[in-house]
Amino acid sequence: MKLSVFSHSTILVSLLGCVSCVWLTPDNLTNLKEVTGIVADGLLNYYTGLQYGKPIGMFANPYYWWEAGGAWGSMIDFWYFMQNDTYLDITKQALLAQTGENWNYIPLNQSTTEGNDDQGFWGIAVMGAAERNFPNPDSDQPQWLYLAQAVFNTMAARWDDGHCQGGLRWQIFEWNSGYDYKNAVSNGCLFHIAARLARYTANDSYVEWAEKVHDWMEGVGLITEGDWYFIYDGVSINDNCSSVVKLQWTYNQGLMLAGSAYLYNYTEDEIWLNRTKRYLSSSSVFFNNSVMYEAACQNSKNCNNDQRSFKAFFSRFLGLTAQLVPSTYDHIYKLLEASARAASNSCSGGSDGNTCGLDWSHSGWDGYYGLGEQMAALEVMQNLRIRDRPPPYTNYTGGTSHGSGAAGTETSSTNLSPLTIDKGDRAGAAIITCIIAFSIIGSATWLLI
Repeated sequence: MKLSVFSHSTILVSLLGCVSCVWLTPDNLTNLKEVTGIVADGLLNYYTGLQYGKPIGMFANPYYWWEAGGAWGSMIDFWYFMQNDTYLDITKQALLAQTGENWNYIPLNQSTTEGNDDQGFWGIAVMGAAERNFPNPDSDQPQWLYLAQAVFNTMAARWDDGHCQGGLRWQIFEWNSGYDYKNAVSNGCLFHIAARLARYTANDSYVEWAEKVHDWMEGVGLITEGDWYFIYDGVSINDNCSSVVKLQWTYNQGLMLAGSAYLYNYTEDEIWLNRTKRYLSSSSVFFNNSVMYEAACQNSKNCNNDQRSFKAFFSRFLGLTAQLVPSTYDHIYKLLEASARAASNSCSGGSDGNTCGLDWSHSGWDGYYGLGEQMAALEVMQNLRIRDRPPPYTNYTGGTSHGSGAAGTETSSTNLSPLTIDKGDRAGAAIITCIIAFSIIGSATWLLI
């Protein structure tokens, strides 16, 4: 890894401010492509999937499987916004390598740690591939839309009406710590993917699911009432979901914001426009002088490896919202531009002189580094091209990816029939049974993904 050893001179330069960073000029496309290319290259420095004996699609420790899915989603956007195919082949290879034997992003090698939110972020990545017309897999391989639908269907099948009148648990497998927790990110992923599938396929069954998830989240207090739509972390079935963990994270806000924007763009229903505006207004808690920050942990300097990536997804979801709801564009673009300039200033550390930090308000590099920091800086910069590139495609506006409403329910490991839904093709779902030869006690803290 490039930051295993620091020289005293490198640290001194960082403390003195941004000396070696490549300055970002948002209106200069050549400059924007150069800067994002450097940051993307830095992101891939953490990729180990091309090394002998290492799993394809995975990044170096301590980065979990979910963050790998998030990172490949960022690389799809890099390909699309910067029109740069340098990493096209390895991105495509990685997305297909981790699908699992049933093509639903539940690979056996992740059964000790995978949660609903983890699966959801891979689903969001392949949904982005479908919407960006990322080059399709060969015909004998699962297609991007199919994979996104399989993720949705298998997540929807785990909807738990038996505790707290609904909701998804954090974990998929009973042996993992946190199985009794229903968190905003897992449910937010289900809501978000449903909204995107509704728009892409014009199947209103997905709208019904999105409404169902949103209503449940409001009902248990994960979404606050009134004009301010804050998203809280989660609830426990142990007290019938009566006590809410009131931590707020950028990526939860972004999931609900962009999901609402997709639903408004598709349905033209004013309720989703109003919700989009409320989520956007409430997002102000994540900006300090227009510069994005992770409010729950950044100032206290205790963001863990997962949390240091959250701004990447928030940036991506802000960009999607601006494209789908044009009335939000000017406001969002100003926030993205201010944050992108600050992020480029932070990309001045490490032995290469342009490693990105966590605190974008800091003068120069703040000493933090990692996959999350690179991903966040890349996303906020490349989303400055939302005004120059088309919004997400659909099956009716040029999208070329194909799928199946029953994706994820067709294999022999299915023990639940596809859901019966009146409108459109089946939004089927299956609970995937995974027989493991040994029992494992999962260990995770409540606030880690």
